[in-house]
Amino acid sequence: QLSLFRFTVKRPFSTSHSSVDSKEMKKFQLLAHKWWDEEGEYAALHSMNDIRVPFIRDTLLSMSSNYHPGNPLSGIKILDVGCGGGLLSEPLGRLGASVTGIDPVEDNIRTADQHKSFDPVLAKRIQYKSSSLEEIVEESMETFDVIVASEVVEHVADLEMFIKCCSQVLKPEGSLFITTINKTQLSYILGIVVAEKIMGIVPEGTHDWEKFVSPEELERLLESNGFSVRTVNGMLYNPLLGSWSWMESRSLNYALHAVKSGAPRASHTTDAPPDTDIQQRSATAGTA
Repeated sequence: QLSLFRFTVKRPFSTSHSSVDSKEMKKFQLLAHKWWDEEGEYAALHSMNDIRVPFIRDTLLSMSSNYHPGNPLSGIKILDVGCGGGLLSEPLGRLGASVTGIDPVEDNIRTADQHKSFDPVLAKRIQYKSSSLEEIVEESMETFDVIVASEVVEHVADLEMFIKCCSQVLKPEGSLFITTINKTQLSYILGIVVAEKIMGIVPEGTHDWEKFVSPEELERLLESNGFSVRTVNGMLYNPLLGSWSWMESRSLNYALHAVKSGAPRASHTTDAPPDTDIQQRSATAGTA
């Protein structure tokens, strides 16, 4: 989800110097009530669920010998960092996971809380908290089986500190899922100029190209901080169809799965996940 994590770090592993950019806070507060409008500013995030949810589900099932019919992620504790209005937290909860969603914008959390309250099952499986990742580190050391940071790292001021915090709250052999935007000329043209300024797929000013991160740089940061990167898949958004698909190229959006050290290393792949739509479609924009 779109998120606003800005870290001001004065010493390693500090939990007392987390701050959120006030301009971004105001920008996203204005949109907080629109998270569940499937035709609105967050339409691309709604449709991203069609591929990111199966990616997370199928990857986790491939790593586990336990299967619960109807609730395949039962018993798994997931932290959704930058959860926004709960667009990803809810489908993960429906799959049986116990989900904690955090976001620094209180209005986002209010929206998420209100929406989950309509479903008694989700109300029990999901809890939301207005917080940055740094602020929950001390109380959540090695607590979660899975962290999801979808459309978040391109808003983080100190990416390495963010990754260190992810490692701290993950259990050994825990999984980290990231979706984000590559830092390429194409991503600037399609992700910012076309998507924001011309087509209005996302609100103008949502992204700062300087903060985009390449899969190579993200993989380097993860590997140097105790993660084993297992999968990096290219993603493509087609605004005409309003749909996402997997693609071989990572020049626009990509999804990454990494495992905290302690797990046996699996083969590195760039193939799309199994049982998902891998059609390559023409697109005029590639951002969420």
